[in-house]
Amino acid sequence: MIQIEKRNLIWGVLIFLLLILSAISLIIINSFEKECFDETLPNTCSEIRPYYCFQGELIELASSCGCPSVLRELGDNCVSDYQTGEKNITFNYVLRGKKGEIEFVVYEGLYSYLVNLPRHVSFRENFTLLDFRKKMIDEENQRQFLLPLVLKIKEITSNKEDQARIAISLVQEIPFGGSDRLSRFGGITFDYQRYPYEVIYDNEGVCGEKSELLVFLLRELGYGSAFIYYAEENHEVVGIKCPEEHGINGSGFCFIETTGPSIVTDDKTEYLGVVELTSSPQILVVTNDGLSFSKYADEYNDAKIMIKIRNSADKYGRVNLLNYLKYKILKSKYGLGY
Repeated sequence: MIQIEKRNLIWGVLIFLLLILSAISLIIINSFEKECFDETLPNTCSEIRPYYCFQGELIELASSCGCPSVLRELGDNCVSDYQTGEKNITFNYVLRGKKGEIEFVVYEGLYSYLVNLPRHVSFRENFTLLDFRKKMIDEENQRQFLLPLVLKIKEITSNKEDQARIAISLVQEIPFGGSDRLSRFGGITFDYQRYPYEVIYDNEGVCGEKSELLVFLLRELGYGSAFIYYAEENHEVVGIKCPEEHGINGSGFCFIETTGPSIVTDDKTEYLGVVELTSSPQILVVTNDGLSFSKYADEYNDAKIMIKIRNSADKYGRVNLLNYLKYKILKSKYGLGY
C-alpha cells in the first residue's frame, strides 16, 4: 500500500514538472515570436480588422477578429458588395533618393458608389470648409478600402517618419488633373469634387482632392494633420504636425504641396500654374494629436537650400555650378520634376 502511494506521488511530481516545463517552453517560444509590421503583438488582432498577427505575419482571421460594421464575414475574410470590377494600379514614390512602387487593387463597385454620392451639403447644416473636408475623408466604406494601402506603406518600413515620407511622395506623384464631371444643386452647377478613393482609382486629382487623400493617409499613419487653405489664391495644401518653429505662421503644421513632387516646408514653389502664395492661409486642423515630424528632419534645411537656389536663378537668370550640383542632389533625393 505504501509502495503504491509512493509510486502515485512520484507520478504526480513528474506530471507537475512536465506541466511546468511545457509552460516554460511556451513562454520561450512566444518570446521569440515577432510582432507584426503594424506593431500588432503576436497572436492578437490588429486594429485594422480582420487582420491577426501570426508568426510575424498579418493574416485575415475574421472568425476571431470580426469585421467592421460596413463589411460582412465570408470565411475568414471581410467582404463588401462594392468589391466588384477589380483593377490593379501601380503607385510610385521616392524615399531618400530611392524609387519604389506599391501595387494596389481598386474596385469599380466602390468607385461607382462614391461617384453617386451627393457632393452638396445643406445650408441649414452650417457646414464649414473643414466639415466638408472631413465628410469627404470620413466616409466609412471608402476607409475600409483605403486601409490596405496604409498597411502596404507600413510594410515597407517600420520608421514612422519614412512612412509619412512615402505617403507624401506617393500622393505628390499622382498626376495632376481635374474631373470632367460637374455637380448640380438647386439649379447651380459647380466643379465636381472627388473622394480620396476616386483620386486613387482615377490616378489623378487637383490640389484639394489630392490633399484630402494625403490627410487621410497621414491620419491613419498616426500623424497630426491639417488642411492649409489659401483663399485668395484658391489653393489648398496639407499640414503635417511639426515643431512650431518650422510650421506655417507658428501653427505647428508644416506645409506640404500635393500637386507635384516638392520638399516639406517649401512654400515658395510655383507649381502647375499656382501663383506664389502670399496671403495668410486658414489652418483647418483635422487632428492635433498623434505623431509629429521630427525637429531634426532633413526637409527643413533642404527646403531652405532649394528656395535659395530658386531665388538665385530668378535674380541672375541662371544657376551657378555649385547651386546646380546642390539642385541635382535634392532632385534625386525627393524626386523633384522641375
